[in-house]
Amino acid sequence: MYAVVKTGGKQYRVSKDDIMRVERLAGEAGDTITLADVLMIGDGGDVTLGAPNISGASVAAEILEQTRDRKVIIFKKRRRQNYRRKKGHRQHLTVLRVTEILTDGAKPKPAAKKAAKAAAPKADAKTAEPKTAAPKATPEKAAAEKPAPKKATPKAAPKKAADDLTQLSGVGPVLAQKLIDGGVTSFAQIAAWKKKDVEEFDEKLSFKGRIEREGWVAQAKKLAKGEKE
Repeated sequence: MYAVVKTGGKQYRVSKDDIMRVERLAGEAGDTITLADVLMIGDGGDVTLGAPNISGASVAAEILEQTRDRKVIIFKKRRRQNYRRKKGHRQHLTVLRVTEILTDGAKPKPAAKKAAKAAAPKADAKTAEPKTAAPKATPEKAAAEKPAPKKATPKAAPKKAADDLTQLSGVGPVLAQKLIDGGVTSFAQIAAWKKKDVEEFDEKLSFKGRIEREGWVAQAKKLAKGEKE
């Protein structure tokens, strides 16, 4: 026996145990639904046509899953109009398994999962096992379970503010930042430079002899003592 059924604006020829993908129908996996728009039923050589539907006929199906179809790209373009539109669409689908083809107003059988759930006896509140109360903790156990007091972490010493290196002759904000990036943040560091250090920083920071030419070491010694240049 087969039937032609209409759903979602489309017609499907189905038989018992056929798997069909139709446009989204309400329900969850395991539910049984009824498709009432049956247009034709065939059984061997006997064919019954509806006008448009067959009265009292329906197709029962079980929902296997709710899914979505593959993505379809819709692209529109108008030549020489700078017009382009691109959209994607994924149709929501329901996968069904045909369980019965019904006639004469017969009703479908309940789904196997729901029937098993309804047949399962509910646990009686009186026969249910009583919950055992958790044993009370003894004072010794409670003291042992108390978390150990957190040790106070020593606070980090505040960082010493860097000297204003722009007080050196010829040093602006850019050169001062270069010195700080090179690890020089105080006048005391510059005052302690030897000839080797001067040459190293002169080459490292591309000062081109400015350290000796401007006399930064002598200036830094005075500024480190608090004397104004």
